[in-house]
Amino acid sequence: MDPIVKTRHGELRGRIEDGVAVFRGVPFAAPPFGPRRFRPPQPVEPWTGVRDATAVGAIPPALPPAPEVRAFVPDAGVAGEDCLNLTLWTPEVGPADLPVMVWITGGFFKYGSGAPYDGSRFARDGVVCVTLNYRAGPEGFLDLGDGLADLGLLDQVAALEWVRDSVADFGGNPGEVTVFGESAGAMSIGTLLSMPRSEGLFHRAIAQSGAAHTVSPAADARRVAADLAARLGVPATREALAAVPLERLWQAQAELEAALEADPDPRRWGREMALGRLPWQPSIDGDVVPERPIDRIAAGAGGGVDLIVGTTVDEGRLGLVASGAVDRVPAGALREAAALFGLDPDRAEAAYRAAYPGQGEGDLLAALQTDGFWRIPALRLADAHTAGPAATYMYEFAWRSPAFGGLLGACHGLDVPFVFDTLGPGAMLGPALGDDPPRELAHAMHSAWVAFAAHGDPGWPAYEPTRRATMRFDTTSEVVDDPRAAERRLWAGVR
Repeated sequence: MDPIVKTRHGELRGRIEDGVAVFRGVPFAAPPFGPRRFRPPQPVEPWTGVRDATAVGAIPPALPPAPEVRAFVPDAGVAGEDCLNLTLWTPEVGPADLPVMVWITGGFFKYGSGAPYDGSRFARDGVVCVTLNYRAGPEGFLDLGDGLADLGLLDQVAALEWVRDSVADFGGNPGEVTVFGESAGAMSIGTLLSMPRSEGLFHRAIAQSGAAHTVSPAADARRVAADLAARLGVPATREALAAVPLERLWQAQAELEAALEADPDPRRWGREMALGRLPWQPSIDGDVVPERPIDRIAAGAGGGVDLIVGTTVDEGRLGLVASGAVDRVPAGALREAAALFGLDPDRAEAAYRAAYPGQGEGDLLAALQTDGFWRIPALRLADAHTAGPAATYMYEFAWRSPAFGGLLGACHGLDVPFVFDTLGPGAMLGPALGDDPPRELAHAMHSAWVAFAAHGDPGWPAYEPTRRATMRFDTTSEVVDDPRAAERRLWAGVR
């Protein structure tokens, strides 16, 4: 019999799948269109009768991904206005006090759908798992300087408030919530750790391939908003942009992103956007995001939240290899990237050529980008968080993909299907898994994440800045101390 749960907004009918109750398309905020477009999320309107929650909910409308991205991402579903919804898997319906894990998806802050992820293995192992949607791109992260910004982060907060208020109806314990996410999802979590509006909404956090640095100064974000409005030929106001049809907005968005990619001059875009090519990342608006998240965390924000943070070993190889650019990187690219990150080009070139002897320019660039954009920010988040009373843990994912002739390495996103224990057809980043991905590695990572959500201890020593104990996940997993210390020391003092 299909399970029916009574919530504060109305009754929901889910479905039993392989012994797990699943509820899909559950609204946590009102549709963010019409008069609500480019506005903060508004409360769900209650309904009468039993609402069907057996079909995948609408996903946020967004500019279609580039072909090389689509090859690695399963079909996410159908876009629609009622897109601020979530999916929930639970082994128990009703009071059970189970730990809760809430997944925040990545997607370059351009896409924000939790639909491709399967949380059933977490429910199988005694966890209530939630995946959520949020607005991304201009709809979610346009800062017009009018006191309303970072709407995508506010969508995430609204979903966490729904969890706080309603997850007990589905067997979850609202006092034992772990947020976890990858890439832009992890960067969101690093920001949520620092945000006053999210305080108390989660108790543990796992940041995979993202930390607390990917934010724009307000002035840079507002220049992007003005650029977008100029391309559209409308005033840079909320009302004018809300009247623009989606297809026209996406055309201007694509033009702006292409301009940033073609000429990432920090004098035009700002250093943070030039580094990450992320024009829609959160902005330091002074309200939702009061200051740089890493600075607030160093000052104690999020200090009571247990944290796992880490990266894959070869983060930067995905984009370069999948696009075919790794063999076309020109001489001098390593030095240019080093200077943009704030390193001395001579020291950086010498250090990376010594660390990766015989490697080509593309390989060296990938290694430097891996450190500058992912690993060093993760280390700085871990270092900052250790000042608080909660536990800090560090990991790295080292299993190398056999795809593309082995050129992908342990690339960005490759850890996600292992964390979800979903290595079969249709898995996230499935083409990179090869024909026989190591299921024992999936068991190890997935079990560690479940243990952390349930007890706050993933099973390896806590991180502290003197030893820097790091769990290296591979076919044989082991704890290593201070991996790649020479490169870490090179980045000391770079902001």
